[in-house]
Amino acid sequence: MSVLLEVRNLETWYGPIAAMQGVNLEVKKGQMVTVLGANGAGKTTLLNTLAGVIDPFKGQVCFEGAEVNGLDADEVCRRGLILVPEGRQIYPFLSVRENLNMGAYTRKDAEGVRRDIARVFEWFPRLLERENQHAGLLSGGEQQMLAIGRAFMGQPKLLMLDEPSLGLSPLLTKEIFTIISRIRKETQTAVLVVEQNAAIALAHADDGYIMELGRIVAADTCEALSQKTDVREAYLGGHNHQGLSGTSQRWKRRKTWR
Repeated sequence: MSVLLEVRNLETWYGPIAAMQGVNLEVKKGQMVTVLGANGAGKTTLLNTLAGVIDPFKGQVCFEGAEVNGLDADEVCRRGLILVPEGRQIYPFLSVRENLNMGAYTRKDAEGVRRDIARVFEWFPRLLERENQHAGLLSGGEQQMLAIGRAFMGQPKLLMLDEPSLGLSPLLTKEIFTIISRIRKETQTAVLVVEQNAAIALAHADDGYIMELGRIVAADTCEALSQKTDVREAYLGGHNHQGLSGTSQRWKRRKTWR
């Protein structure tokens, strides 16, 4: 598979504070890649920088072989690098269908828009049941479905998702990831997903990266990562039964990744 997104030595600062330093990452066409890490690791900063919401301090972001860092967010979106932000950020006073149409605002092919809305409703039947309802009245899981569907309406070549499981039950989280995998398989859309739920992200993605304090500290296939002792201890419970985040384990001592 050829490389779709290539990130080299990326740094982003908030004033005098370095939120992300020396990040290297790549996503190949049709691939699903996950970035794992605790709160404050820099995962959201990474996606916002890739999407053009934040300008990087230094480094390079190449998408389909062209450098996109420094471009406005709307231009990055038009090129097919589309973000589903943390917290969904749907339009609460617009209907479900109007939200989907907003996702297609750059498109001029009316027939294609209608066809893609039908596909979204096929993937998310609950949205079809509520297509004329105000989006702000949907449940959290339904809003997440709408946010993903709205992003798909922009015809992404790379779909970036920031914490799609946030605030959802385990059952809904499983359903959301199953549909993300279905979208990827049926449309060949590459996916870059940021998650704290390491178990489900590693189960669905091909390759994985782990961020700690703004840096990539481990990278491998998801199968290999899930077998590493330090990853299992920190993110999958391991032998210390700390749960997915492994917070107390990681902050007791300085972590050395192998």
